Amino acid sequence: MWSAAVSLRHRRRTIWLVCAAVVSVLAAGCGSNGSTPSPSSGEDTRTGQAAVRPPFGGQVRTIATGLEVPWSVVFVDGSALVSERDSGRILEVGGDGTLHDAGVVPGVVPGGEGGLLGLAARDHDLYVYSTGTAGNRVERYPVEGSAGSLSLGSPTPVLDGLPAGTYHDGGRIAFGPDGMLYVAVGDTQDAGTAQELDALSGKILRVTPDGGIPADNPFPGSPVYSYGHRNVQGLAWTDDGTMFATEFGDHTWDELNLIEAGNNYGWPQVEGAGGTGGLVDPVQQWSPAEASPSGLAAVGDTLFVANLRGQVLRTVPAADPATSTEHFAGRYGRLRDVAAAPDGSLWFVTSNTDGRGVPDAEDDRILSVDLVP
Repeated sequence: MWSAAVSLRHRRRTIWLVCAAVVSVLAAGCGSNGSTPSPSSGEDTRTGQAAVRPPFGGQVRTIATGLEVPWSVVFVDGSALVSERDSGRILEVGGDGTLHDAGVVPGVVPGGEGGLLGLAARDHDLYVYSTGTAGNRVERYPVEGSAGSLSLGSPTPVLDGLPAGTYHDGGRIAFGPDGMLYVAVGDTQDAGTAQELDALSGKILRVTPDGGIPADNPFPGSPVYSYGHRNVQGLAWTDDGTMFATEFGDHTWDELNLIEAGNNYGWPQVEGAGGTGGLVDPVQQWSPAEASPSGLAAVGDTLFVANLRGQVLRTVPAADPATSTEHFAGRYGRLRDVAAAPDGSLWFVTSNTDGRGVPDAEDDRILSVDLVP
């Protein structure tokens, strides 16, 4: 196990009411709720029937309802598991939409944007990113039982002592095609540390499944893979192994970045395009009011981006990543995560119960739509 040797720079606030009082000040940079966008390209608003167009086919289906601040969804042996940020619960999603408690992650300290965040799966293990009393951490849990009655075994630490804060906790984790675990750590509102290679905040980390440092990492002896990030919440790879990440900007530009080992993506020196002196520009940028990009999935050579303030699901062709198309604008409110399901459909997860959205009677929900072959 590799233990982060960086002391925490922020004391966590454990009372959400205190955090909520400052949301209006920080909302532009943290993915807060904005006005509902106008429908685009012939798709109806949240109160009507959602139209679909390629790469989607058929109607949007509701998989599950009544979740409390869901954050990440993954598939283990064909079964879906979803995290709830504030409750600390891992829920199994049944084929009929029922939700079964697979376990509660011990020691989760929710508050602000922290709590139980990203999930990743490898073989029969579930990797979990969460906020504890000593900072953010990644743990590995064996998944036991059979479909419909999955449960979590005892945790094994993978990374601990990661920087944590009321805001900008990152939290997305994913296994790359190289078998390594990639971990997004936010700048925790200490922007300057994103440029410091001896700090783990504002970084994408790359470690072995046991938390070791791969010998081919760009900075010897360090888990840092890329730096100069503000708050990455989406990681995905296209079929040719190209890595992309979504990133929250501050007040000017949110970003989609093509990630390569050792690159500096500019924060806080630059936000969006325009970096000099070796700083890498995003391949696409959006204003925070129309984006706040969170979860990211890749199917073939198409990227799918879940947007919070923008309240849209975007598709981005990897062959031309400076372009994108909006889907379901305003229909389902804030979208936190998106994932490719084993049956070939695409699942996406709403985030309307997080204190920044406007939930309806069924929120939060997991939704599914078919992909056109």
